[in-house]
Amino acid sequence: MNDIEYMVEYIAAELTTLLMEKRNLSFQEAIDTVYTSDTYIKLRDKNTGLYYQSPKYVYSFLEHELLTGVMG
Repeated sequence: MNDIEYMVEYIAAELTTLLMEKRNLSFQEAIDTVYTSDTYIKLRDKNTGLYYQSPKYVYSFLEHELLTGVMG
C-alpha cells in the first residue's frame, strides 16, 4: 500500500467513526455510507488532494453530501 492509499483508508476509517458518533449509525451503515459516497470518490482522486486534509474537514464534505445529496 502506498502512502496515498494509506491516507485514504485512514480517513475513511475516521469518517466511519464520525458517522457512528454523530449520526448514531451502526458500523455497517457507516462504512456503507462512506464507501458509496461521492466524497469517498473524491477522496480517492489524487488530483483533488482531499486525502491530504484532516478527517474532520473531509467529514464536512460528507455531511453536506448527506444533507443535500450533493458533495460540497
